[in-house]
Amino acid sequence: MTRPVLAAVDASVRSRAAAHWAAQEAGRRGAPLRLLHAWPYLGRKANDLVKAEDLESGARSMLGDVAKELAAAYPGLEVTGELVPDAAIDGLTAAAEQGQLLVIGTRGLGGFRGLLVGSVSLGVAGRSAAPVVLVREGRPEPQSHEPEVTVGLDALAPDDAVLEFAFQEAQLRDARVRVVHGWELPPVYGYAGWIPVETEQQELGALAVGMVAEAVAPWRQKYPRTLVLEDVRTGGGAAALVEASEQSDLVVVGRRRRTLGLGSKLGSVAHAVIHHAQAPVAVVPHD
Repeated sequence: MTRPVLAAVDASVRSRAAAHWAAQEAGRRGAPLRLLHAWPYLGRKANDLVKAEDLESGARSMLGDVAKELAAAYPGLEVTGELVPDAAIDGLTAAAEQGQLLVIGTRGLGGFRGLLVGSVSLGVAGRSAAPVVLVREGRPEPQSHEPEVTVGLDALAPDDAVLEFAFQEAQLRDARVRVVHGWELPPVYGYAGWIPVETEQQELGALAVGMVAEAVAPWRQKYPRTLVLEDVRTGGGAAALVEASEQSDLVVVGRRRRTLGLGSKLGSVAHAVIHHAQAPVAVVPHD
């Protein structure tokens, strides 16, 4: 049985945008789509102010409306809904284990450019055992007409799970893969303080290019029909990925799995890309 693509939905516009993105993804994968609505009050007993059955009825009605909208927009797609009577982060994180990936909507660009993603999206992306895709509402289509999946690569420690996800997504979309590695010049101490070694930039740049080529070579062989662009930039990984996201359909970053059972393993690069990328961001857990 094919595991479903999951989408977290509520009454917001951003969750509808995420649901449509998830529906298209489910269609590409030949998978069913399962809509999830997590709310802890759904599991509480009735009281004088709120009746549990009224909350459940309203939630089921909302799920039904979204399911009908998606079924009409994507004929042939199997769409179901599920209520999760738990806090959003805990409930969605647990439910994600049942699916291929979980899609969540995030806020669009606002006045505070550093505060674009809510705590639920960050919490689930930092804890989920399955890949999580964060979709921002109202994102215009990239100017490039060539479908593209961008993946961040740590050339010192490339991870197979992250690269595999990116290449599979590109294959599903008939897209090219842009492998982005951002590096920074090491500083040395001088009379003016810490200054970059400009004279070694060419040599270090060539070393970075060689490392990326070596890391990508097995994936070129595994996916010979996929066009691969090796994009090595100075300025750090986060800045390079955010810049590349302007022309991408999807940006893929990695996140280490939690080992102690506490806290999130979102690194600084993934955190920055989630907040600032112009394209949907897939956060892929890895060891």
